Amino acid sequence: MGTVTLPESGLIYLDTSPIIYAVEKIPPYDQLLQPLWKPRQAAQPYFIGSELLLLETLVKPVQAGDEVLQAAFRHFLYAYEMQLIPISATILETAVQLRATAKLKTPDAIHAATALQAGCDTFITNDPIFRRIPNLSVIILDELLPK
Repeated sequence: MGTVTLPESGLIYLDTSPIIYAVEKIPPYDQLLQPLWKPRQAAQPYFIGSELLLLETLVKPVQAGDEVLQAAFRHFLYAYEMQLIPISATILETAVQLRATAKLKTPDAIHAATALQAGCDTFITNDPIFRRIPNLSVIILDELLPK
């Protein structure tokens, strides 16, 4: 199995899937993501995400009435290493362009626009659609797994 190799410094955007894998400890991704959670020398926070992550990660635990999982997601999303970026008009304008040119769905366009606006160096996901975005260095988790 490969590993997630990160730059020594810079901002890392976390899409919804790696957060779900980490919080719910879903194999084999939880093991693959372990290098991300090691302390770094760089200034904190260094994980970036859209506030949209609150909606995308919490709906199922709320539907299931799973308060422990809800708390685990909130703990992760509000950790000092993580910064949630508000969905602003500027991000939505960029998302419009990405939706039109790269044919992304609205949530994906918002994630990509947030990463670009925040100046993220790396975008971690399991969705290859993000490769359509110029100037976005994307790590696809499935590509790191053995064939």
